[in-house]
Amino acid sequence: MSKLISHENCLLRAGKVEEGLKKARENHNEWTRLFMLFGSADGKRFRTLAQSYTFAYLVQHANLHLRQLSPRYELCNIPGTLTLEIIDRNMFDEHRYVSSLSGGETFVVSLALALGLASMSGKNLTIGSLFIDEGFGSLDDISRTQALNVLEELTGSGRQIGIISHVNELKEQMEKKLVVSKGERGSSLHWEL
Repeated sequence: MSKLISHENCLLRAGKVEEGLKKARENHNEWTRLFMLFGSADGKRFRTLAQSYTFAYLVQHANLHLRQLSPRYELCNIPGTLTLEIIDRNMFDEHRYVSSLSGGETFVVSLALALGLASMSGKNLTIGSLFIDEGFGSLDDISRTQALNVLEELTGSGRQIGIISHVNELKEQMEKKLVVSKGERGSSLHWEL
């Protein structure tokens, strides 16, 4: 009889342990689901997810400018990440790594991203000036002309664009120039209109 009572007590304890184990599994499953959404305690996965939405918005804006600069390319970000790829229309829509771009292609893509960022400015933040330091030397004549046409359109919409360059062909195409000349007593500035 005592063995039967002991057996029943063991069954009751085992039932309670199994019930606790079931709750622990449910709790583990919920924490695993939250971890998959938000990541570890440092929040890196959640930050990346949140930033990826803003990044996707930036890529949309940059593509509007990239179509004018070089219709051959389109930017694409992998959803949920901060990874950028290039779709090459001349290569049957092949997806390329950004690292595979030439110097001129990198300049055009960077310019499109900068212009996209400027386009994202809203009523609380207005980006009215953009300075471009070099990069034009890596462009061929057609790409340089396209880039200048896009920049000229932006100046027509009220933005101020400053280009810092040593490329003679580019200097000849600019209407207004602030020329820096090196002299015996230091550098001097003068406008060429």
